[in-house]
Amino acid sequence: MGATHHHRHFGVAVSHASSVAVNGTDLSSTIVCYAPTMITTNGIWQGDNPLNYSLPLFILQLTLIVFTTRSLVILLKPLRQPRVVAEIIGGVLLGPSVLGRFDHFAINLFPLRSVAVLETMAHLGLLYFLFLVGVEMDLAVLSRTGRRGLIVAVSGMALPFAVGTSSSFLLKPHVSKNLHAGAFLLFLGVAVSVTAFPVLARILAELKLLNSELGRIAMSSALANDIAAWVLLALAIALTENDGGASNPLASLWVLLSGAAFVAFCFFALRPAVDWVIRRTPEGEPFNEFYICTILTGVMVCGLITDAIGIHSVFGAFIFGLVIPTGPLGTVLIEKLEDFVSGILLPLFFAISGLRTNLAAITNPRTACFLVLVILVAGAAKIAGTLLVALSYSMPFREGLSLGVLMNTKGLIEMIILNIGRDKQVLDEQSFAIMVVTSVLMTAAVVPVVTSVYRPARRLQAYKRRTLQIQRTRPDAELRMLACVHAPRNVPSIISLLEASNPTKRSPIFVYALHLVELTGRASAMLIVHNTASRSNTTKAPMSRAQAQSEHIVHAFENYEQHAGGVSVQPLTAISPHSTMYEDVCGLAEDKRVALIVLPFHKHQTVDGAMEAANPALRGVNQGVLAHAPCSVAVFVDRGLARGGPAHDIVMLFFGGPDDREALTYAWRMAEQPATRLAVFRFTPGDNAALAWAAGSEKDPNVLTVMTDAEREQAMDEELLAEFQMKNMGEESVAYAEVVANNGEETVAAIRSMEAVHDLYVVGRGRGVTTPLLSGLTDWSECPELGPIGDLLASMDFSAAMSVLVVQQYVGGGGDVVESPGRQQNYISRGDRVRRGPHVTGKAGWSASILGT
Repeated sequence: MGATHHHRHFGVAVSHASSVAVNGTDLSSTIVCYAPTMITTNGIWQGDNPLNYSLPLFILQLTLIVFTTRSLVILLKPLRQPRVVAEIIGGVLLGPSVLGRFDHFAINLFPLRSVAVLETMAHLGLLYFLFLVGVEMDLAVLSRTGRRGLIVAVSGMALPFAVGTSSSFLLKPHVSKNLHAGAFLLFLGVAVSVTAFPVLARILAELKLLNSELGRIAMSSALANDIAAWVLLALAIALTENDGGASNPLASLWVLLSGAAFVAFCFFALRPAVDWVIRRTPEGEPFNEFYICTILTGVMVCGLITDAIGIHSVFGAFIFGLVIPTGPLGTVLIEKLEDFVSGILLPLFFAISGLRTNLAAITNPRTACFLVLVILVAGAAKIAGTLLVALSYSMPFREGLSLGVLMNTKGLIEMIILNIGRDKQVLDEQSFAIMVVTSVLMTAAVVPVVTSVYRPARRLQAYKRRTLQIQRTRPDAELRMLACVHAPRNVPSIISLLEASNPTKRSPIFVYALHLVELTGRASAMLIVHNTASRSNTTKAPMSRAQAQSEHIVHAFENYEQHAGGVSVQPLTAISPHSTMYEDVCGLAEDKRVALIVLPFHKHQTVDGAMEAANPALRGVNQGVLAHAPCSVAVFVDRGLARGGPAHDIVMLFFGGPDDREALTYAWRMAEQPATRLAVFRFTPGDNAALAWAAGSEKDPNVLTVMTDAEREQAMDEELLAEFQMKNMGEESVAYAEVVANNGEETVAAIRSMEAVHDLYVVGRGRGVTTPLLSGLTDWSECPELGPIGDLLASMDFSAAMSVLVVQQYVGGGGDVVESPGRQQNYISRGDRVRRGPHVTGKAGWSASILGT
């Protein structure tokens, strides 16, 4: 070792590594030589190999690790597996179990000299990730969920902990090199009983159970379980520090007392300081960069303190994260850290775990089988304990069983426990590999098992009132609507639309105000709870941005409900990825048996009048709802309808078909409000098109023929229009006119001539309608989901002062279109044309019937 290193760098360092294993090599007694000045290379043109230098090698390792884990995340996504499963498998693939078996790969990409840098960066990423986990945890959730969640957590942890601790006496001689029996007992007990709160939250979101009763119980129980696991882990680490025995028999006691003092210092000294920082920052103003940097530095300082005490550094970072209150400061810290820490640094920790996992080390089948049996029995005990408590609270058997399976979710905290146990020589190489593999398999099995076991109470029998036309047959019945809201700016437009919908005590409207929150992978976004009683009885604690937005939305709708007559509002929240958000909307619409879903347009109006897409993903949400909705749907393009007050001037453009009939029905309801004026413009084809249609439809009056679908639609259009004219005859606020056009250009010209008169246009989406009146309008459609006329009215080059409501009628199920007695007879014998009002010839080829004159 005393020889000079034959290279341009002459510094030589000798390092004794601790109990780290890389690619199957135990480094507890290995001496690694490296040149400390070999950080960056002069380049390949100088004859240097970049892999001989620490920085280029680390960059290559990091790139390989991130690429492997992200690829596995994408591959396992169709199986709905949590990200942690892909990351652990990625680490195992890079370790000695798979790729590390090839010497060329192991020596060049993961040499022993790179372990120090790789582990340092991995633990730095782990430090900040556990800080974020602490920031995301809302301890107030425990008090809001009541005693049931705590009892489920205790029962779900006590039984497996008892199994792990009791079996530790039999396992210890075979799997542990540490002489302290208490430490092995606690490590094994915690490892088999822990539930990973962040991983469970994401699984619940994937399964659409986050807002269910099962999801709320599982979340609160996992939160309590996680905190208890950290306390027991700190105790286990303290016991391992007493392996010296005779030199300092009170070492464990001092570690525990110092750890308790650190926790007290964080909550009674650091928490007030953080609150002072929040109070000094005006609401809505950004936090001073000095404060943010101080807090981020404090994460490392807290880690240093707990590491010096004898507890792992991640414990200090986690406790410091709990100190940060839920609110804007926590949101800023998450936004600054999460993408880099979770996406770049955290995979390093799983790679290190994978490099330590050597499946070839499993050489004792008897011990391995016994250890696997203990883990499986502990998992079964967790399910049994959770199930017993669930049954005692009168939960269905399948629901209680699903809750027990969910509580077996493993993740990062178990990997931390296993790695610490291996570092402290509590676990040997074989037991470490077995427990890593079993934890991955147990977590991977959670989603398939819950999907097959959990059978929520099936929705009520299919309801019939899925459209506004059916609703019109009983005008005194309550109209149920589902109004979707993405952000607070959607609230005024939705409320103004509700006001224009003529809610009265005779014909009330029940609105489910659904706040759609994107699942960003952050646990804090999943803790939004709309509990009016708890909000009124608790103090105003700082809230995250998502929570603050939800509170603002809830208060706005509650205030509207108090001041408006004939409207009842129930606020709800759905949290899911944008790709599957439409499933939540459609499922809730069917559960609540609503007749109409109202969606905000994915674009909003800017100050200069242009339409801007705040989040293009919202367009996919609207498209999914339009394609799968169990009832009628309306997409609302708001251009300041709320500024018009209670009086509205509405125009309905009628081209025919089920969507237009539904739009006319909605506009008809609006027109029943005294302050509202409605003009219905029916577009009819010109002479040439009319003659062609008449020639094609001419039939022998003496022969009874079955009507085609187009003829049936035409008959239904005529009947609804006739009824509308008859019932509104003499109403000064209602007007009817026919507009004659021969092609799409004349249609656009006619619409443009009336655009300055009205503040709300109601149109149908126009599915299945083929007419020369719309020819050419779909060639340049920017948003085809709105239909040709809706897309035209919502386009940027059209009026900037009018709002648009595009309506789609639910036509599924076959029996949902209301038919009056004798309508079928009207379909077959059409000898008499439907009566129209008196006609006057107007400009631009309009034939108008003013019903109010």
